[in-house]
Amino acid sequence: MPLARSLSMTSLSGLEDWDEEFDLEDAVLFEIAWEVANKVGGIYTVIQTKTRLTSEEWGENYFLVGPYMESNVRTQVELIEPLNPALKRTIDKMNSSGCKVYFGRWLIEGSPYVVLIDVAFTAWSLDRWKSELWESCGIGVPWFDREANDAVLFGFLTAWLLGEFAAQCEEPPHILAHFHEWLAGLGLMLCRQRRLPVATIFTTHATLLGRYLCAGNVDFYNNLINFNVDKEAGDRQIYHRYCLERAAARCAHVFTTVSQITAIEAEHLLKRKPDIVTPNGLNVKKFSAMHEFQNLHAQSKNRIQEFIRGHFYGHLDFNLDKCVFLFIAGRYEFSNKGADVFLEALARLNYLLRVNHSELTVIAFFIMPARTNNFNVETLKGQAVRKQLWDTAQTVKEKFGKKLYESLLVGQLPDVSKILDKEDFTMMKRAIFATQRQCQPPICTHNMLEDSSDPILNCLRRIGLFNSSADRVKVIFHPEFLSSTSPLLPMDYEEFVRGCHLGVFPSYYEPWGYTPAECTVMGIPSVSTNLSGFGCFMEEHIADPSAYGIYILDRRYRSVDESCNQLTSFLFQFCQQSRRQRIIQRNRTERLSDLLDWRYLGRYYVSARHMALAKAFPDTYYYESQDPTSKQGFRYPRPASVPPSPALSRHSSPHHSEAEDEDEERYDEDLEAEKDRLNIRQPFSLPYRNKSALPYVTPVSNGNSTPSSTTSPPSSITSPPSSVSSEKN
Repeated sequence: MPLARSLSMTSLSGLEDWDEEFDLEDAVLFEIAWEVANKVGGIYTVIQTKTRLTSEEWGENYFLVGPYMESNVRTQVELIEPLNPALKRTIDKMNSSGCKVYFGRWLIEGSPYVVLIDVAFTAWSLDRWKSELWESCGIGVPWFDREANDAVLFGFLTAWLLGEFAAQCEEPPHILAHFHEWLAGLGLMLCRQRRLPVATIFTTHATLLGRYLCAGNVDFYNNLINFNVDKEAGDRQIYHRYCLERAAARCAHVFTTVSQITAIEAEHLLKRKPDIVTPNGLNVKKFSAMHEFQNLHAQSKNRIQEFIRGHFYGHLDFNLDKCVFLFIAGRYEFSNKGADVFLEALARLNYLLRVNHSELTVIAFFIMPARTNNFNVETLKGQAVRKQLWDTAQTVKEKFGKKLYESLLVGQLPDVSKILDKEDFTMMKRAIFATQRQCQPPICTHNMLEDSSDPILNCLRRIGLFNSSADRVKVIFHPEFLSSTSPLLPMDYEEFVRGCHLGVFPSYYEPWGYTPAECTVMGIPSVSTNLSGFGCFMEEHIADPSAYGIYILDRRYRSVDESCNQLTSFLFQFCQQSRRQRIIQRNRTERLSDLLDWRYLGRYYVSARHMALAKAFPDTYYYESQDPTSKQGFRYPRPASVPPSPALSRHSSPHHSEAEDEDEERYDEDLEAEKDRLNIRQPFSLPYRNKSALPYVTPVSNGNSTPSSTTSPPSSITSPPSSVSSEKN
């Protein structure tokens, strides 16, 4: 497989086009993960969204392998007979040997083939396989760790599947197996230990030990070199899991992580530098006109405003047209996800807005699932009161309109005092009296089972944010994932995000960060950190992230108090923007969605697969890497106008109100968008070639990159991006 140069680990512009097609006839790709057709966390999203691109590249030779979960299979998988003869013989042989293996199509975009293994059906082999694991690898798994027991069963079964498939193939196959996370890692170890003809890739999306250490409130990233990893894993009773993860990383032909920050973490905790970073992408839906996603924002914002009207009934003493909606969402990890920093920043923002006599109101949503027993009665009552008021207004409006129509028909101007009778006034007065409320609007929409010990509620009590009329910052804690069928806030997550103005994700531990990425592709600005994979990726590819609505919070080199002050500054500057400035910023944010499209980021996985095949089958494939120091990095230049921040804006930046003459503003949306589009190459597919093909060197035509594009070796992962293309517009 001749490649004239390897692919850049960090630069999108370094990935040149291949015009010739590679031969995929004799190569088969198995992608193995516990979250195939089984939603547990973010890896499910990675695999689900990536399969369309991978299916287009590999066609009938691409198979996903995961656990059989009957409830998921009934709704997500169409069971069929395998079309590949060798795979059919493999599954039949395993089923006749006491296993239960199913084959089908996963009903998602791309419709990939899936091989689902029933681990519970082979639980009778658990003790025997644990003994084999101890004898061959020296790793003991305790009986009480159910998740680790599942990993043992799944690992031995996937290794059995790959070994049997290799044996059933009539000609020596070129099998490539990509394993995700420690739950699938044992299968990789067994493939290498048994010397199966399989090229292996291991991807860690977050290290086990890293997640546990960060949850313990340690200064994690600044002390990476000081941790005694064996002791730390043992103290947390995860040493066996850690061993499985570390062994998989060390045994793989190619080891990858999802971000630069996780690569640094893996180097110290797993004792191997990743060969390549494979950032997570999304399937981006582009709109034909810029105003379309702005219209979706307006529609969703109106629905959130309706909820606000009900939630704050009786205390609606602020103008909804002068409201900014902020939100944080994700797993309920109070410190890891940065909820503690966000709350502290909200308290400081509330003070700033009050002392500056701002007319703006900030409403912050916390969408984090916690233990509850039902909806809050007061919250449900608020939505009922709002609906009753709406029905009353519609009734009066209908009667008023009818009398007005009849008056105009006879050629007379209506007497307004006679159009509404006493009954109408009585109905309206009763509706007004119904909106009176003696208590403050609730903070939490549900009844919490652990109200007195809940971290968010305790922090709100400490900082004194109780949704009082004097507060310019209001807080709503929704301890449940959003659903369009909810009687309270009937919106799904995507619709809710589109209706907000800013996503705030000041995470301390976030290997990638799908929540800010989803905000970006929907054109919603967001706050991320230099400790999240997404934040590091954006810092690397955008010269001025804040100009494009990506605010990067420094949580690595600043104290918690300094980080809170910086976040407060970001939020206060955002609150000072005019409506037009926010629209301009959303346009810029949405244009960044190309950076996060799998059509572009998928090529990093292609590079990893090339590398693994070349290492495992050097007689058939090869992969030539070069010194990355000569390569120019790529970054979005600054936009044509100054970033739309009141603290930074000058007369060249759109800073006036929307009523002012736009000719005075040096901002051209079409021109700026066209220049941004030139920074991203058109998507392409990367097929394979066999070794008999001639090497192909792509001439460089882009002035922003140099002739050689390379995959950064492990040693370059920790180095900061030093080359920046000229910031020209």
